[in-house]
Amino acid sequence: MKAWQCTDARPIPGLTAVDVEMPSPGTGEVLIRVVAAGVTPSELQWYPTTHTKSGDERRHAIPGHEFSGVVVATGEDTDIAVGQEVFGMNDWFADGATAEFCCAAGLAVAPKPRGLSYAEAASAPISALTAWQGLFERTDLQPGERVLIHGGAGGVGALAVQLARWCGAYVVATASARHTEFLLKLGADRVIDYRAERFEDFGNTFHVVFDGVGAETLTRSWNVLAPGGRLVTIASQSETDQNEKAKKAFFIVEPNREQLTKLSALFDSGMMRPVVDKILPFDQVPRAYLLEAPSVHGVGKTVIQLGN
Repeated sequence: MKAWQCTDARPIPGLTAVDVEMPSPGTGEVLIRVVAAGVTPSELQWYPTTHTKSGDERRHAIPGHEFSGVVVATGEDTDIAVGQEVFGMNDWFADGATAEFCCAAGLAVAPKPRGLSYAEAASAPISALTAWQGLFERTDLQPGERVLIHGGAGGVGALAVQLARWCGAYVVATASARHTEFLLKLGADRVIDYRAERFEDFGNTFHVVFDGVGAETLTRSWNVLAPGGRLVTIASQSETDQNEKAKKAFFIVEPNREQLTKLSALFDSGMMRPVVDKILPFDQVPRAYLLEAPSVHGVGKTVIQLGN
């Protein structure tokens, strides 16, 4: 099968087109014909991309750990039927979906939202699960609470805004001024232009802060929490931050079929919509990862389209 693999370049691997053997699903896994794959440019620098679970150096990893497609084979102990359209994610240490086929645990995929295209569906699993787990598992956001979402126009932030609105929270998002109208349409009650305003001026009034930016923004965010307030961050540098509070606030998304199924229903109901920045063909994968990697100030996600 055709795939894109990471090169041995360090610290940031390049990508090269290859022909590799098609994977075979193990127990509890499904084999998926990939129709579209979501792109997370920073993935090329992640530890699981360059190292194995045992800590050895990893070579020739296939990136792209969120996807949509069609199940073409199943291993033992799976309840997913061949031919089912699905979307989901797979293990960070496994070969990803920037390939014609990939394997994933059956518990990490769910039926594709019927109302979404394959490209739209592929943009959602990691971002939507991250938003769900940050808002509802890690901080237990409640209706009527005030939530501050940093990086509101990004791939995760845009879905976090929509989920917080669906929950019934009062939603404030930070973004550049050009994204104000976009975020208000998604459901934000207030948008703070981070270049012109200081979110600290709103006082310690937020019950929840969802941080997708990190660094100074995270450091400053502790001061805006109301008594009993909760903060989470997905900024990768927080994992090794010397500040113990920041380390505890950091989390990495985990696959979850039940949550994906709930999110699928929200997409189909129109309560949420995916945010796709651009769709690129399979032969332009390096451009997606390396040449046009969106910054934290971008809107939505880049998707690789492999088929129909």
